[in-house]
Amino acid sequence: MNAPGEFYQRDRDLHPPAFAPGYKSSVTRSPRCALLSLQGSASEITGPVFGHGDLDPGDNDLLSNYAKPGESPIGERIILHGRVLDENQRPVPKTMVEVWQANAGGRYRHKKDTYLAPIDPNFGGCGRTLTDDDGAYFFRTVKPGVYPWRNFGNNWRPAHIHISVFGSGFAQRLITQCYFEGDPFIALCPIVQTIPDPEAIVQLTAKLDHKATIPLDTVAYKFDVVLRGRRSTLFENRLEGN
Repeated sequence: MNAPGEFYQRDRDLHPPAFAPGYKSSVTRSPRCALLSLQGSASEITGPVFGHGDLDPGDNDLLSNYAKPGESPIGERIILHGRVLDENQRPVPKTMVEVWQANAGGRYRHKKDTYLAPIDPNFGGCGRTLTDDDGAYFFRTVKPGVYPWRNFGNNWRPAHIHISVFGSGFAQRLITQCYFEGDPFIALCPIVQTIPDPEAIVQLTAKLDHKATIPLDTVAYKFDVVLRGRRSTLFENRLEGN
């Protein structure tokens, strides 16, 4: 097993600026002083460790983990799968992957979400799993809907799933979003458009995986998560993060 080492510095030219006026809330949230790069401590480079005791059976199946017996959520049934890799493209096994998302109508199960789309009584919108020895993970869920948001004018968020991943240490936690190949709202989203590198936007987009699709049942999308380094999956809207 390789010993943990110092984390790679991020490429500032790849990531979006913290201050992006087109994304309205970044104006008040962006730092006013220069950022400092701190050396990782031993506690940041090693641990925490998650185990199977932190999960319940079926936590990664959003089609059933909130549904009433014999019922299921409304919407396009999908599988989201991929691998979690470190900065050297090595698999990160036995690490916690958590997801949360809107339902097929574009509404979150949250008291502050007032969008007029209905709540789905059979969909909780969250799940978690551990990667296997090859760093692989998968979730069954429904494809989330687009929804409006209070930015400027007629802005809509593309269909997306939020993902939280812990690497080999706490400082390697990544919180990001994955979009879906072919969604026209990706090019119109002010948050996505803060990313200066078009290739980085591609890295945030789950690809249709026809080979993994289950006939007459479920469409599959593939989304790999790279925790750090030049090919890292972005922490979209601010510079601190992955």
